[in-house]
Amino acid sequence: MKPLVSIVTPVYNGEKTIGKTIESVINQTYNKFEMIIVDDLSNDKTVDIIKKYQKEDDRIKLFILDKKGGASGARNFAIKKATGKYVAFLDGDDLWKEDKLEKQVKFMEDNNIYFSYTDYCYIDNDGNDLKQYRKCPKKVSYYRMLLGDSVGCLTVMYNRKAVGKIKIPELKKRNDYALWCLILKKVRKGYKYNDILSVYRKSRESLSSGKKYKLLKYHYQMHRKVNELSTVSSAFFTITNTINYFGNRYIRDRKLKKYEWCYGKERYEKIY
Repeated sequence: MKPLVSIVTPVYNGEKTIGKTIESVINQTYNKFEMIIVDDLSNDKTVDIIKKYQKEDDRIKLFILDKKGGASGARNFAIKKATGKYVAFLDGDDLWKEDKLEKQVKFMEDNNIYFSYTDYCYIDNDGNDLKQYRKCPKKVSYYRMLLGDSVGCLTVMYNRKAVGKIKIPELKKRNDYALWCLILKKVRKGYKYNDILSVYRKSRESLSSGKKYKLLKYHYQMHRKVNELSTVSSAFFTITNTINYFGNRYIRDRKLKKYEWCYGKERYEKIY
């Protein structure tokens, strides 16, 4: 019997993208899933769009928060509602390749893996192929994760039965990174399925100096509050995270030609 996958999808004012996100899930070759969409009190047509899909497919489940909870609040709500053996994450503006679930579930089932992820590529706000991709490490441990968040939220899948009850720390930023750390404390290692199976919608906005400072602050707070590290260790890993972030961005740009040769635009045209 195929295991059920619970898909966690937080959304806020996503009327321009949520339809494509839902379609990329409905079109999966693996059909045993529940898509738990949690709306964080959108004030546009997001909820109306979701309800149209919900009428046509009972695997789509919509919940609206009573008060704003941010991404962490919405994800925590969805995780509580999850009933599947596996939990996967897909934000309301990102996309999956049609065989994402099928390949990743088989990978985890065949190899008894509790935490997995994949590589992913980028599109812009208008859905244009940026011809860049994030190449993730073959495996991660808790310590490796402390050195930098090396996996994309939209690619992660974990075994809910093995991990047990878990709550995403209520942080304004980096709450997904904090969750990976908590999971890896329990299961020790995570492994990559070596393929590009997800599409991340990348904003054109660059990080201003003020935003960079806030990002550093969020990293430091995460290490102090979630990982319970000392001030010195938190500062060390915050600096390391920053170096790795900009280093990875440089590597992605350098991989441009390889991406075009290996994965060509036509491979993703049909899902965006």
